[in-house]
Amino acid sequence: MAICSSTSGTSSSLPSRTTVMLLLFFFTASVGITDAQVGVCYGMQGNNLPPVSEVIALYKKSNITRMRIYDPNQAVLEALRGSNIELILGVPNSDLQSLTNPSNAKSWVQKNVRGFWSSVRFRYIAVGNEISPVNRGTAWLAQFVLPAMRNIHDAIRSAGLQDQIKVSTAIDLTLVGNSYPPSAGAFRDDVRSYLNPIIRFLSSIRSPLLANIYPYFTYAGNPRDISLPYALFTSPSVVVWDGQRGYKNLFDATLDALYSALERASGGSLEVVVSESGWPSAGAFAATFDNGRTYLSNLIQHVKRGTPKRPKRAIETYLFAMFDENKKQPEVEKHFGLFFPNKWQKYNLNFSAEKNWDISTEHNATILFLKSDM
Repeated sequence: MAICSSTSGTSSSLPSRTTVMLLLFFFTASVGITDAQVGVCYGMQGNNLPPVSEVIALYKKSNITRMRIYDPNQAVLEALRGSNIELILGVPNSDLQSLTNPSNAKSWVQKNVRGFWSSVRFRYIAVGNEISPVNRGTAWLAQFVLPAMRNIHDAIRSAGLQDQIKVSTAIDLTLVGNSYPPSAGAFRDDVRSYLNPIIRFLSSIRSPLLANIYPYFTYAGNPRDISLPYALFTSPSVVVWDGQRGYKNLFDATLDALYSALERASGGSLEVVVSESGWPSAGAFAATFDNGRTYLSNLIQHVKRGTPKRPKRAIETYLFAMFDENKKQPEVEKHFGLFFPNKWQKYNLNFSAEKNWDISTEHNATILFLKSDM
């Protein structure tokens, strides 16, 4: 559609400023501008990692504007002051039992959050990581997660920061019992008594659920039935049809299965933040440099667009991890880094924030024309 002025050049034939602004608003609202800020997890299980100050400088140099850390490391928090990097701050699993005491939770928040606010931009507090009531290593901790979450939230609220800092917990996808097709996603029966109260609590405080999603492990565990292109975002066509929704990659299918599981648990209003996702470059089956580069570069671009179930909604995502960490086990866990410990970039990834315009040529031309007349 073209808006033209008459040859007489009178102002009455030109669109008014109000009309122009309304048209710009209409087009801007309808084209689905998304800006998925991708963060990176800063793990520290290595004996050859750079000093903290150099790590923060590397985040800034690389245009990485969000970070996840797994414990309130005081040196990291100090180095983050004034950096403008948004932070997921982890409550270690080892602290969960202590934080079921409200006084301890208040002290924890005072020391690790209020002591650094507002020069550190806390975004979420992740109370526990990958706790499962059916995992022998973490089952005994499951009873502490929700009480600790409540107490941390209460302490955050007492500080008047509940609108700036959200409290959640990070799960892994072993808690999902059925994921195929994605619309049939459901949590395991034996974890519902653990998860359902957490989901209700998150809904009540309007916090997202954090989820660690690894198509690598799903593919590596079943390469007979899952193709590598489906796992790497490189499939040229739909691999899985689920009613009217077509899935070309495993990441979308996994995330939408989680959304379906949340809906079945009365958590359909919850957003999901992908708090970890990555692909190793060595150490196990399909763990190669090329696969790691392909997965990560495609993931960064893909999360701007949303999933078939929730399209045109950017997915807040954190890549795992900043560095290869040589103290992790098993071997494959040592090779998830985006950078080597000497700060050399393993992959050429672009973290610059870019807006993804889903707009026709005609509409684009119209907006440009209107802007030139203003």
